[in-house]
Amino acid sequence: MENQNNENQINIELSEEIAEGIFSNLAIITHSNTEFVLDFIRVMPGVPKAKVKSRIILTPEHAKRLMLAMQDNIEKFEAQNGRIKTQEETTGFPMNFGGPTAQA
Repeated sequence: MENQNNENQINIELSEEIAEGIFSNLAIITHSNTEFVLDFIRVMPGVPKAKVKSRIILTPEHAKRLMLAMQDNIEKFEAQNGRIKTQEETTGFPMNFGGPTAQA
């Protein structure tokens, strides 16, 4: 097909800063009747306070599409690398990562 329709293609630009990414080890999801809000947080060992590093706001339809895409990608990952264990399945890994608790 030489006469492909380029109208449905999107040129996506990724800046160097965004390409570096943001590490997150906690996500909090809230929603209203019109949007889903995903807050990505980095929790550090022994530190009782954490900041939201990134917030993504999605429509309900896009939130569902994201969930389906994540599900598909996790299935593909597990097919190649084995089952991903979750916190509930592991033992001896507290949420404070074993670090000391902060004191004032």
